[in-house]
Amino acid sequence: MSESSPCWVPSANRIQHSNLMSFMSFLSTKGITLSDYAALHAWSIQHSDTFWQLWWQYAHVIGEQNPPIKLLGAPKRRLDQKAVPARDTLWFPECKLNYAENLLELPNMADDELAIIYQHESGEHLQITWQTLKQQVSCIQQWLISLDIKAGDIVAGYLPYSYHSVIAMLAATSLGAVWTSCSPDFGIDSVTERFGQVAPKALFTCAQYQFGGQHYDMQDKVSALQAKLGSLKGICLIDKALELDSSIPSTEWQTLLTTFSATNIHYYQASFNHPLFVLYSSGTTGKPKCIIHTVGGTLLNHLKEHQLHCDIKPSDRVFYFTTCGWMMWNWHVSALASGACLCIYDGSPTYPDINRLWQFTRQHSISLFGTSAKYLEALQKQQYHPNRHFALPALRTLCSTGSVLYPEQFDFVYQHIKQDLHLASISGGTDICGCFVLGNPISPVYRGECQGPALGMDVAAFDQQGVAITEHRGELVCRNSFPNQPSGFWHDDDGSRYHQAYWQRFSNTWHHGDDVMQTKTGGMRFFGRSDATLNPGGVRIGTGEIYRQVNQIAEITDCIAVGYPADNDEKIVLLVEMQQGKTLSIGKIEQIKRYIRIQCSPRHVPWQIHAVSSIPKTRSGKLVELAVKQLLQGHEIENLGAIANPEVLKEISAIGEAICAPPP
Repeated sequence: MSESSPCWVPSANRIQHSNLMSFMSFLSTKGITLSDYAALHAWSIQHSDTFWQLWWQYAHVIGEQNPPIKLLGAPKRRLDQKAVPARDTLWFPECKLNYAENLLELPNMADDELAIIYQHESGEHLQITWQTLKQQVSCIQQWLISLDIKAGDIVAGYLPYSYHSVIAMLAATSLGAVWTSCSPDFGIDSVTERFGQVAPKALFTCAQYQFGGQHYDMQDKVSALQAKLGSLKGICLIDKALELDSSIPSTEWQTLLTTFSATNIHYYQASFNHPLFVLYSSGTTGKPKCIIHTVGGTLLNHLKEHQLHCDIKPSDRVFYFTTCGWMMWNWHVSALASGACLCIYDGSPTYPDINRLWQFTRQHSISLFGTSAKYLEALQKQQYHPNRHFALPALRTLCSTGSVLYPEQFDFVYQHIKQDLHLASISGGTDICGCFVLGNPISPVYRGECQGPALGMDVAAFDQQGVAITEHRGELVCRNSFPNQPSGFWHDDDGSRYHQAYWQRFSNTWHHGDDVMQTKTGGMRFFGRSDATLNPGGVRIGTGEIYRQVNQIAEITDCIAVGYPADNDEKIVLLVEMQQGKTLSIGKIEQIKRYIRIQCSPRHVPWQIHAVSSIPKTRSGKLVELAVKQLLQGHEIENLGAIANPEVLKEISAIGEAICAPPP
């Protein structure tokens, strides 16, 4: 398939009935006439105040919209009199609303319609109506009130992704409390260094969980966490009781549902910029940053991404495979605000067999399937073709994120999942709890590209001098303010850490740290993280260029590439995880090098290739190039708990020692 021609073009009927076209028709009633997505995007950044104001109206956001539009985008601090600084813009400064209310009180949603479809890998399943969802939120809210939880207090979840986590979060945020969460596979040190910074007053957790057919007991973890969090006023166990210190009251979920009778939910009307979620950076090279996301910014942006970019409509069934430790959990749950039914799968995506998620998709007529690029790569390598096993008539959109989606994976999706499908490769991050570039349902999809920049966001690629470039690799930036910018970091009162993280590189411009190229079609290609960019012989190489080729080799399960200083240059070291029963022989090393030389260039060929038992990743599945680079150079990793498989780090340290050792 040619990369210059589209691999999917939406039908005229799909375009006509899309939310995007409906929104543009709405704009035309306001005297704003736009012909296509490119025109809409250009208008949305030239008149961003008006765009967000009219989007609020169109999306029927519940809340007070005062004062008038002229105060939108008012700066906290005006650095000069000619322009409002992008970093310091304060959006909707006098507006008040509640996140949970906007997810629960939809005017046209019948009580008996489904709000949640839940399935556990063990076969347990449950369906929850909107009425039942609100009743359970009410009961859990009353328990939080009994603990004297108030607006601004932190409520934490140490949970698998089940319906309990959704209900607990909605109960907390209905009161104006701030929600934060980690998945139960996080070790106690990792959880403590996150929750310990924000001091939660209530904790939802579990006594046990299952993943991949293995059962894990949480007694020791929860006991240790309870002892380390002196701020706690109460603990709720979602499944069964544990033996815990009685100084902090603990109860069970089912007990709360019988103790309290459902009443009308009280919704605290918070300011637009009131904190809603605290999310955490991976923390692989230091203590995790606690990133604060706001009520209004998160809601308004998620509504935009879901309805305009993903074409989610009321009663659509939306699935995203995620955990409570990844921002895609927050993104997925917000789909309730569009009237969608959340489809939740709790467990391993390949247990008891690789069919499982596609069975789930077919059985429940899922319309949006969300996953990671690594999952699609795994299907491709195992030659599992969903369309051989299941017809998927309801599936309209497939979203992929977490890492680069390579051109060959576009081919795989259209050949082996579904031909008439909006494949949306999306990219953003925990930093904004949303996307900078993503799909849109009225424009073509090109092989290997994210379709384009998000509405209301002036996204570009900058060269090293801060000049916007196209068809050349550069740094992903956003040149304007947007409502879902984080309000800052926890315990960063002067904003210096926040400024250093995103605003220091380019003047008045958000610098995201991705190595990208804006294409002639208006899309965006990704090459990896710019801080992991390789530079052998002074030539910039994205790690994704190497991964794209190496991960296609049958005997290799996964790989990671880093730069290593040698001979007054930077040389590439490649670590590979071999498939079970396969070994990395000298002949295989030479084969890999030849393949990379042919498919890429001589500059891409690794200096050294070594086998490891597994490739180190964060708990959300992201490669940790910087940590591996440090290990190979003899440095210690400050935060082992941030890595999902830290046992492999000793192997990498030993490889580093062997590289450094003088020849005999």
